[in-house]
Amino acid sequence: MAAKDTGSLRALRRTNSERLLSALMEHGALHRAELARICGLSRTTVSTITADLIAGSVVIEAVGDQVAKAGIDASEVDGRARGFLQANPGAGAAAGLDFTLERVWGHVTDLSGATLASAGVTTARDTPWQERLTAGLTLLDDLLAQTGLDRNALVGVAIGVPGPIDRQSGVVRPSLPGQAWAGVNVSTEFGRQLAVPVLVENNTRLEAVAEFTWGAGRGARDVLYVGLSTGIGSGLLVDGNLHQGGARGGGGEIGHISADPAGAQCPCGNRGCLVQYASLPAVLKTLQLADVDELLASAEAGRPDTVRVLREAGEVTGRVLANICNLLNPERIIVGGELARAGDLVLEPIRATLRRSAMALTRDADVVAAELDLGARAGASGAAALVLRQTDQLVAALLAGAELRPNEAV
Repeated sequence: MAAKDTGSLRALRRTNSERLLSALMEHGALHRAELARICGLSRTTVSTITADLIAGSVVIEAVGDQVAKAGIDASEVDGRARGFLQANPGAGAAAGLDFTLERVWGHVTDLSGATLASAGVTTARDTPWQERLTAGLTLLDDLLAQTGLDRNALVGVAIGVPGPIDRQSGVVRPSLPGQAWAGVNVSTEFGRQLAVPVLVENNTRLEAVAEFTWGAGRGARDVLYVGLSTGIGSGLLVDGNLHQGGARGGGGEIGHISADPAGAQCPCGNRGCLVQYASLPAVLKTLQLADVDELLASAEAGRPDTVRVLREAGEVTGRVLANICNLLNPERIIVGGELARAGDLVLEPIRATLRRSAMALTRDADVVAAELDLGARAGASGAAALVLRQTDQLVAALLAGAELRPNEAV
C-alpha cells in the first residue's frame, strides 16, 4: 500500500508541476499568490514545487520588465510573498512545421513563445510525402542552426497537414486532390527522425491556435476560427483548449455543411455544401477571375458583380455560422483565408446574417478578421504554440527525467 501511495503522490506532483508550468507559459510572469489561485493549489504546494522547477532551471524569478508585463504593481502585493515567476525562455525550444500543397513553413520559439526563427521553402505540387518530410527536417535544422541550437534543445515538434487525421489510427485521410500525406501516419514517420514528442494536427486548426495565441483571438476563451480558402475548414477552442476533431478527428469540416439541400452534388457526397458557394475557387469561378489578386483588385475597384458575389458568400457563410452559434455559442468568430482579405465586403454580411438568423443568446458573437499571415506561416506558428500548450510530460522532458521527491507537498 505504501508503494502505491508513493506512486500516486509522485503522479500528482508531476501533474501539479505541469499545471504550474502551463499557467506560466500561458499568462507570462505571475506572482506566486496569483499562480496558486489560477492553478487551484495552496501557496505551500506552489512554493515547494516551484523550488524544484527553479533548481532545474525550468522556472526563473521574474524581475523588471517581466514583472511590468504581468500588469501587477509589486508594491500592492501581499508582503509575505513578493516573488514573481516565469517559465525560463532558455530552458528549451518548441518547433512547428506546416505543409501545404506548394510550401512548407517552419517556426521555432523559446518557452515564452518568443520567435527564434521562422522561414519557409516551396515544394512542387506533385512532390511525394517522403521528399516533403526531408524538406521539413532540413528546414527545421536550418532554423535551429540560425539560433545556435540543435534538435536536443527541442521539447516537441508539431506538424500541420491538410485533411483530417484519424485519431484512432493516426493516418491522414484524403481531402483535396493531390494531397501527398493521405494514407500516411505523419507522427510515426517524423518520430523515426526526431527523439522528441511529435504532434500532428490539421493545419486549419493550427491557424486557429495561432490566432488564439497571438492574433485576433487574444483575450477570448471560446473562439471559432473559419478559414475561407481553397477549402473551408474550422478550428474551435473551448475555454482555451483546442477541440481536436471529436471521436475520430473528422470534426471541423464546416465546408461540408449543407447550405442548400437542393444544391449541386459535392464530391463529398452531400448537396449544396458551403464550400460550393464561399470558397476561393467557387468565388473565382463565378466571377471568371484568375486568382485572388485579381479578385481583391476587382473588389477594391467596387465592381458591382464582385461586390455582389462576395456579399452572397458572406451571407451563406453567416447562415451556416448561425446554426453553429446556436449549438456552440462561441464568444468570438475569426474569419481567415484569402476571402477574409476582402474585409467588410465579406464580414458585414456574416455579421448581419448572424444577427438575423441566430438565437438571441448566441447572435452577439464578435466576428473579426484574422490578423496573422495566411496559410503555412500562421499554421507553423500555431504548431509551435500547440507544443507549448500541450504540456503533458513537458516538465519531465525539461528536467531530463529528474525524479521528483514523493514525500513533499502535492
